[in-house]
Amino acid sequence: MDLAIVGGGPAGLRAAEVASTRGHAVTVYDAMPSVGRKFLVAGRGGLNLTHGEPVDAFAARYSSPETPSVAWAELLAGFSPSDLRSWAAGLGVETFQAGSGRVYPVEMKAAPLLRRWILRLRAAGVRFAMRHRWDAIRLDADQVHLGFEGPDGRVNVVCKAAILALGGASWPQTGSTGSWLSVLGSLGIPTTPFAPANCGWEVPWPPALLAEAEGCPLKNVEVRAGEQIARGELLVTRYGLEGGPIYQLGRTLRMMANPEIVVDFKPGVSHADLLRKLGTTKPRTVQQAAGHWKLPPAVVAVLGTQISAAIEPAELAAQVKAFRIRLSRPRPIKEAISSAGGIRWSALTPKLMLRDLPGVFVAGEMIDWEAPTGGYLMQGCFATGTRAAKFASAWIEALR
Repeated sequence: MDLAIVGGGPAGLRAAEVASTRGHAVTVYDAMPSVGRKFLVAGRGGLNLTHGEPVDAFAARYSSPETPSVAWAELLAGFSPSDLRSWAAGLGVETFQAGSGRVYPVEMKAAPLLRRWILRLRAAGVRFAMRHRWDAIRLDADQVHLGFEGPDGRVNVVCKAAILALGGASWPQTGSTGSWLSVLGSLGIPTTPFAPANCGWEVPWPPALLAEAEGCPLKNVEVRAGEQIARGELLVTRYGLEGGPIYQLGRTLRMMANPEIVVDFKPGVSHADLLRKLGTTKPRTVQQAAGHWKLPPAVVAVLGTQISAAIEPAELAAQVKAFRIRLSRPRPIKEAISSAGGIRWSALTPKLMLRDLPGVFVAGEMIDWEAPTGGYLMQGCFATGTRAAKFASAWIEALR
């Protein structure tokens, strides 16, 4: 076999596609009964494939504790957002860009695209080996040896090159368990423990607030953590807060000894303007000022968790503009949309090959990078899968 790909998510399937078009014999191995399970989970929200913002800004969305061995601008140049849309069109799936900049299939479904993709891969000669759980790897001359627990017992695979695309540790029911971390760690490959990314954070809300505001959105707010700022909508939940802004600030919050956010509930209105809106009245409680400032009941309830007595109007306005919320911890990684951690960039060459395992390449969320929701995660998986396959193919061709 030319190339073995371990992991049947977006990164692995894209790698299989690239390598097969170059004439290589490719087999995709996955521990689950079918491939693309996390792809289908992403489809529950309409399958946000990518984003329409300029590539320079796009590349800045990706972050990591250390400098990547290959710049994200270069990764995206190898398979750009427009390339992804063209790829979908080639499968007969039309896409559109929403007002938010997010790009979706017109059908807002993942299953039709996945079915067509798998059919095209099979037509290109890609083979699939399901229920194969990878747990061993070694090199022997110019060959890569992989060990699996298969449906009928032990399976040993010999190939010219391998691409590992086993995902991170979020949504373990889709197969992304992160168990591979111990396998590579035992070989001395530098890794970082997994942490939840793009996830909610816990806040010890009082029962009175939940009775009024659980499930309610806090719309059009500006949220700051340290020096980082994000805008959007937060959602009050029974355990704390969810929503785009807190997802975007996740890495900064994880680095804080005492994580907290500062929320501006009226980002388009200055402190002075808030005071002017009070007119001749001088309300000194949140409830009294709510009508003047058009504060929704959920915002009033949240403010009321810390402002229980009458205060001066200027201080009341200051609280609306900069309300501090202490966070206790992120939600469990199994609930997170994605995960941070994995193989460190220092362990990889710019070709996404493991320095200590020549001929073994890595793609997708196995690598220690993170990005916000909005199409960046999917795009990152496609871009790294494309690059890993390009150089794995070149490696195989050099052996001939």
